[in-house]
Amino acid sequence: MLRYRLNLKTELFFGKNQIENLPKILQKNNFSKILLVYGKNSIKKNGIYDALLNIFKENNIYFEELSGIEPNPKLTSVKKGAKICKEKNIEFILAVGGGSVIDASKAIAASRYYSGNPWDFFEKKATIKKALPIGVILTLSATGSEMNAGMVITNEKTGEKLDWGSTKLIPKFAILDPSYTFFVSKKQTAAGIADIMSHVFEQYFSFPNEAFLQDRFSEAILKTCIHFGKIAINNPNDEIARENIMQAATMALNGLIGAGKQGDWATHFIEHEISALNDMTHGEGLAILTPNWMKKVLDEQTIEKFVEYGKNVWNLKGTSKEIAEKSIKKTLN
Repeated sequence: MLRYRLNLKTELFFGKNQIENLPKILQKNNFSKILLVYGKNSIKKNGIYDALLNIFKENNIYFEELSGIEPNPKLTSVKKGAKICKEKNIEFILAVGGGSVIDASKAIAASRYYSGNPWDFFEKKATIKKALPIGVILTLSATGSEMNAGMVITNEKTGEKLDWGSTKLIPKFAILDPSYTFFVSKKQTAAGIADIMSHVFEQYFSFPNEAFLQDRFSEAILKTCIHFGKIAINNPNDEIARENIMQAATMALNGLIGAGKQGDWATHFIEHEISALNDMTHGEGLAILTPNWMKKVLDEQTIEKFVEYGKNVWNLKGTSKEIAEKSIKKTLN
């Protein structure tokens, strides 16, 4: 197993009505000027927006809004948010949404104290020295961005979609209320589950194959997605299913299951190129690519890992070749 360092800095508030903790969090950190970042109008339909307005009003909190963050967040949105933060002397960013909103908020936080083009970070031309703190209210279970340092932004002018990260951008807290995901469509729920599972695969199918405990965690996350994914798609208001999927998303990419492993991420990098060009939903792209990646990499060197996957996740039996091939078919279906 490789040496590793793990610091899970994000404080999680998991469960129904955890938004009640927001005033205490803001008061504790003395945040009085906030940039509220969100996507389209879903937070106004599900009641989060009105709840936040009441909290801000009751606690004398000044806030600005940046709405309309795209499913594949664009550099133009990042620049717009950074401008607001600089002009209004914003102290804190509250991201309300899924991974796209959180990623955009991270990029805005990094750009607040940088005078150049935010794209410089993604091209490795600049490093972050200071950033605004970030908090999250999660409404979509998928990327795990609520508890990690990474982000992905699209430069619409160059047609590039690049990732970048810094420990300075790990959210200070994340409010995870599964009821907020009841409003997510079947299509987006399925795409989110594909994203979660892909995150696990990128870390599970990697060398060295010595992190026994981490791989058992990975298998538990995969089995959770397989079991509760179908339930959530068929019954969007099933609270138990939504709870388990929300936990799976966070644990899949907070550093825990990848500790001591190298990771692969080839499928993600390929998908970034595709969705940068056609604006495809990230999870949909991964759902198409992942089984094909599995077919491509299955050989004498990797077959035992696929057998392990087939037995422990899908309960398959047969010869090594049969189990490995069946496990890929199961993943596809």
